[in-house]
Amino acid sequence: MAARTVRTARLDLVPLDVAHAEEMAGVLDDPALHAFIGGAPLSPAALRARYERLAAGSPDPATVWANWVVRLRSDGRLTGTVQATVTEGGRVAEVAWVIGTGWQGRGIAREAAGGLVGLLVEHGARTIVAHVHPDHAASAAVAAAAGLAPTDRVEDGEVRWERHDRPPPPPGVPQILLSERG
Repeated sequence: MAARTVRTARLDLVPLDVAHAEEMAGVLDDPALHAFIGGAPLSPAALRARYERLAAGSPDPATVWANWVVRLRSDGRLTGTVQATVTEGGRVAEVAWVIGTGWQGRGIAREAAGGLVGLLVEHGARTIVAHVHPDHAASAAVAAAAGLAPTDRVEDGEVRWERHDRPPPPPGVPQILLSERG
């Protein structure tokens, strides 16, 4: 899954590579971008080291780290990242997205997160989780557009959002449709 490029209407989600660090350092260099996600902009060298760790994969064999850069096809530029931490044999995925401030407000995060969630569901994820700062209205809108709903759980100061999909029935098993009768 992580080695696959995902295409949406305007974007390519390209598997993260250490070679993306230089361009991504410029995309993520606005200190205001880190108001809700914490930390500070990383230098190209520090981001390269981070991408090397991510590319090496999770030290836990039961956990898959999947990371993509978001490329806007119209100009070929990188605009941000999406990521998923996949557990429980692929059934649960925790997702996150970051779009550089210069590209915000164009629906890029919404489209990228939707593409990521679609890929995860296609590969068997049944529970998708995101954590959104309670004051980050734009990120909450992205989570909602991706089909997630806020829960009453707050973890590390962020609201836990979830989406649950039921697995399809096995082949040959009829679906029972329930309807309201008046």
